[in-house]
Amino acid sequence: MPAPAPQIAFDDFLKVDVRLGRVVKAEPFPEARKPAYKLTIDFGPDIGVKKSSAQITRHYTIDQLQGRMVAAVVNFPPRQIGPFMSEVLTLGFPDADGEVVLVGVDRDAVVGGRLF
Repeated sequence: MPAPAPQIAFDDFLKVDVRLGRVVKAEPFPEARKPAYKLTIDFGPDIGVKKSSAQITRHYTIDQLQGRMVAAVVNFPPRQIGPFMSEVLTLGFPDADGEVVLVGVDRDAVVGGRLF
């Protein structure tokens, strides 16, 4: 496991815009080098619908992702992943094997709400 990152100022934390979104579409991404899905995520009226490539095939099926609430960084520049433009970074933690477990919420929360 990596060592903790160095301390940062609270203002630096505020520069990272983490929002809650709802997966409205999940589809296979066979062109990806590592197994992944293409996600379409709704972040509400202020941010809109964004796309993300997510390496989450080990723990999630497409059906399990439809309607799921996820956390994502919405203010990184878009990144080209093969033929797909990923606009947000969907967040997760590693399990014991290093596979991604998605960050979510355990109660109803506002789509587009910002992490604080």
